[in-house]
Amino acid sequence: MEWFAADGYWFGRLVFQRGLAVIYLLAFVGAALQFRALIGTNGMTPVPDFVRLVPFRRSPSVFHLHYSDRFFAAFAWTGAVIAAALAAGAADQVPLWAAMPLWLLLWAMYLSIVNVGQTWYGFGWESLLLEAGLLAVFLGNADVAPPLPILLLLRWLVFRVEFGAGLIKWRGDSCWRNLTCLYHHHETQPMPGPLSWFFHHLPRPLHRVEAAANHVTQLVVPVLLFTPQPVATWAALVIVVTQLWLVVSGNFAWLNWLTILLAASAVDVTRLSAGPPPEQASGPLWFQVLCLAATAGVVVLSRGPVRNMISPRQVMNRSFDSLHLVNSYGAFGSVTRLRHEVVIEGTADAVPNETARWQEYEFHGKPGDVRRWPRQFAPYHLRLDWLMWFLALSPGYGRPWFDGFLERLLRGDRDTLRLLRHNPFPDPPPVYVRARLYRYRFTTWRELRRTGACWHREYVRDLTRPVRLPPSRARSDTD
Repeated sequence: MEWFAADGYWFGRLVFQRGLAVIYLLAFVGAALQFRALIGTNGMTPVPDFVRLVPFRRSPSVFHLHYSDRFFAAFAWTGAVIAAALAAGAADQVPLWAAMPLWLLLWAMYLSIVNVGQTWYGFGWESLLLEAGLLAVFLGNADVAPPLPILLLLRWLVFRVEFGAGLIKWRGDSCWRNLTCLYHHHETQPMPGPLSWFFHHLPRPLHRVEAAANHVTQLVVPVLLFTPQPVATWAALVIVVTQLWLVVSGNFAWLNWLTILLAASAVDVTRLSAGPPPEQASGPLWFQVLCLAATAGVVVLSRGPVRNMISPRQVMNRSFDSLHLVNSYGAFGSVTRLRHEVVIEGTADAVPNETARWQEYEFHGKPGDVRRWPRQFAPYHLRLDWLMWFLALSPGYGRPWFDGFLERLLRGDRDTLRLLRHNPFPDPPPVYVRARLYRYRFTTWRELRRTGACWHREYVRDLTRPVRLPPSRARSDTD
C-alpha cells in the first residue's frame, strides 16, 4: 500500500516521539517525587483506600493487584528510566516489533498511576498524554515510514484539543465573545509565570486582539490541518506559535508543550526544505494491519467526543472510558474576574488569637509572598499548588484532601513539607494552623517601582478557624 507510507513526515514523527518521551519522563519523575504526601499509604487520599472502594474495571491499574509506597516509587522511577531511554532514541535502535511494546509499556504504566491518582490527576492533560501516548505506539520507528492513518489521528487529536477549547469559550463566558477575557486571564490564571505580570499590563486593545486571535486559532486553523499541503503545514505552525505564546504567558503543566508536539507531527519537511526525505518502507503487513485497526477503533470511539463538541451543554476534559482512549478537551470556558488565594499560616503560641505570631507557609508556584515574582515550572506539574487554586474558587474542591493537608502540617509530615517552598516551623511543628482567603491582584507599574512587590493583596475572610491536633493524636505522633 503505497499510500500508507508518508515519508515527508519523518521529522514530525521524530520531534513528536522524542518530545513525548520527555513529557513522560517529567510525568513519572513528578509522580515519584510527589506521591507520598498526595496518594501514598499515609497521604491525603491514599491509594489503598481508593482501590478498596473502586473496582478494577472502573480504574484499571496495576495497583489494584499490589500497592506499597516502595512499590509505587520503584514503579514510577522505572517509568522515568524507560521514558529517558526513548527520549534518547532507544526505539530507533531496536526492531519495530520491540519498539512498539516499549511505547505500549510506558502508556500502560502511566495509565496505572492516573487511574489511582484521584483528584490530583483529574486534569485534561493527563488524558491528553495517555491518548497521544497510545497513538505513539503505532507511529513506528526509523525502520518504517510514518503511517499516514496514524498521522491523521494525531491531527484529529490536536483538532479536538483546539476546536473543543474554542467552542467551549465561545459558548461559555460572554467575555470571550466581546473579546475582554484577556483583561483578566493573565492575572487570574491558576499559576502565573514570570512574564504574566507584563502580559497583564499590555494595552487593552492588544488584549482584544489576543482574544480574537484565539478564536481564529482554535475555531478556524484546526480545520486547515486536514487540507492539502502546504496549507496543513502552515496551519500546524500557526498552532505551534500560538501555543508558545501560552507557554511564555503562564504555567499549564505539559498541555501547551504536548499540543505543540501534536501539531509538529503535521509538518511536512519536504515543504520547508529542498532535501528529499529518507527512503522508508511501509512496514510489514502485520504493522499495517495494526495501524488500520487502531484507526478504525479511534473512529468508532470518537462518537462520544463529537457528540460532546456539538452539544450545547458541552463539557470540557472528559474521558469516555477508563483507558482514556479518545477524550474531549477544552479549557477556560469561563474566566474569573478576581483572584483569590488561600494563605496557610501557623503559630507556636498556645492561644491562637490575633496577638499570636502567625507565620506563612510558602508554596513553590502558588502566589504567596507579594514580593516573590512568579516562576516558570511548566511543563513540570505542581499538583498541590494547582489544587490550592481550585480551593480558592470553592471550599468544595478541597473536601477530599484539605483537612488532611492541615493535619499533616500540624504533624510536621516530611513528605508534605517537601511539596512546599518554605516551612516556617522546621522543628517543632506549629501548635495551630489556619487558612485565610485573600484577594490578590497584580500591582501597577507605579506600585512595582515604589514597593518592589508584584502582587497586592487584601484580606477577605478566614477559610478555616485555627485548628490543632487532638491531644491523643499529638501524643501518639511524638511517642
